Order: sequence, then C-alpha cells, then structure tokens
Amino acid sequence: MTFIGQFVSLGIFLIIVLAVYIKEGLLISGFILHKLRRREGASGFFTKKAIAVHILAVTGILCFLYGIFIEPHWIEVKRIELDTGKFTHAVLRIVQISDLHTDPKGINEKKLIGMVNSLDPDIIVFTGDTMNTPKALPVFKSTLKSLKANIGKFAVNGNFDYWYLRGLDLFGGTGFLVLDGETVRISKDGDIFFISGLNFEHKRYWLDLLRKVPRGYYSIFLYHTPDLIEDIGGVNVDLYLAGHTHGGQVALPFYGAIITLSKHGKRYEAGEYKVGRTVLYVNRGLGTEGKAGIRVRFLARPEVTVFDIRPALAGAKDEIGR
Repeated sequence: MTFIGQFVSLGIFLIIVLAVYIKEGLLISGFILHKLRRREGASGFFTKKAIAVHILAVTGILCFLYGIFIEPHWIEVKRIELDTGKFTHAVLRIVQISDLHTDPKGINEKKLIGMVNSLDPDIIVFTGDTMNTPKALPVFKSTLKSLKANIGKFAVNGNFDYWYLRGLDLFGGTGFLVLDGETVRISKDGDIFFISGLNFEHKRYWLDLLRKVPRGYYSIFLYHTPDLIEDIGGVNVDLYLAGHTHGGQVALPFYGAIITLSKHGKRYEAGEYKVGRTVLYVNRGLGTEGKAGIRVRFLARPEVTVFDIRPALAGAKDEIGR
C-alpha cells in the first residue's frame, strides 16, 4: 500500500466515524424535538436501525476513552527467542525500546526504567524518535541514563529527531552510543557479533555500511523504519530492528494498522517477520505521535521487546527465528 493508499484508508475510516456521529446527533435532536412538540407516535429513536447507531456511537466513545486514558500507558513486554548457528556459547539478551516521543510529564518513562533494568539486558538499543518537544529533553536524557546494560547501549535517530530536533544533544551523558554509519564489534562468552546503525536521514548509505560487516558473524542492524528490509538481502544482516510505525497507533480488529507511514504500508506494520535470511522486528514504540497527532493508542499497546539469542542445537540449520 502506497503512502496515498494509507491516507485514503485513514480518510475512509474517519468518514465512517463522522457519519455515525452525525446520524446519532440527528437521532438525538429528532427525539428531543419530538418530545418538546409532544407529538404522538414513535419518534424513530428506538427503531432497530437507530439502536444499531446508538450502539456504535457508545462503543466509539468507550473505545476513545480507553485509547486516551488506558492503552497508551499499558506497556507490554514482548519476548522473542531466536536461534543462530553463529553462536557457540553465548546467550545474548537485547532489549529494544523505540519511539518514546517523550513529553515533559514522562508518564511511561517512569515505568520504563524499572521495567528494563529488571530484565538484566546485555545490550539496550533505541531505534529512534526521542521527544515530541525540546522541553522534554531533561526527562528523556534522565530516563536513558538510568537504563542499565551489561555490555552496552546503542541508538539511532528517527524522523522526528531529524525534522524537529536537529541541533540538540539528544544522547550526551546517557551512556548511549549513537551509531550513524558505524559498526561496533562485540564479544560475549567467546562469541563475536556486530551491531550497525544508521540515522534516519542517512538511509542512502546503507550499502556502504553493511557490506563491510564480515560474513560468518552474527549481525544486528538498527534503522528507524522497516523501509530497507527488502533491499538488504545481499549483505550480512541476521536481525534488523526498527520502529516508526507505532503498530499503526490505532488499529482495527481483523484489519490491523490503518496507517504506518512506511513505504511498505501494512506489510511490516508491527512484530516479527522473516525476509530471506533476515529477521525483521518492528517495535510498536512507547509513546504517541506528537505535533498535531492525537495522543491515543488502540489495539497497538506500547512495547518493550526482549530478544534472547541462543546457539542453535547441534546439527540445526544456520537460521534464526521461530
């Protein structure tokens, strides 16, 4: 689905919602006028069709209240187990956080610190979109500084950081190393692996970065969006970690995300995907869209993802993912 197609879907959804509440308003006003004029007979307020409209309207209000006050702060810890023939001894735990979109109040950030630290991660990665406003910088940096990792903490920036927060020192003093066209070599229990990352605005340099990663070693790639997943088949990437989509932020039952702002549309809207030899994971993020966006989540809970990467069983194929 193209960007235009995504906005068309969003427009259709909003038109349907608007139509329901216009109809409900007409039914209510008709009922009131009927009573005020003391007319005899039915007002049409209790017909089967009218009752269906009432149910839809009430359900919509309840869903909206849930999406404003409950789900945005109901963080899910998602656990993913991966096997690789590129490890012989190490069991590597990575915690991914993404799309904090921190506001000055920092409600989710207060929960995040204890939640992440209790997971005892070897590596923490942040895959972009830091804050909704520069006023939240102290809360954002304090949160990231408080996160503890046994080996290291790594980050890339997102579109929000590039578009609205350029010039700010987003990660200084937090202990996070920003990977912008860089690869780091790390070892644990005798096994070597590589983590590479690109900032959002440097998308075009992905090949220059990833073709330098040696084959035969486990390779992790950090980029804010899932947009590069269908381009990287010829290089060594075992695990591609992204965010950006928010899982749609608002999703519908049996349909999923209405809009993802990814060039791939709904194809990689949230969760785990196997594309060639690469596992892509798209984190739903922790915050909600700032600027003109409504601070709401529905059927797209904020997420912290835990990856446990283990050696494959003897004789197993060199393949990760289940």
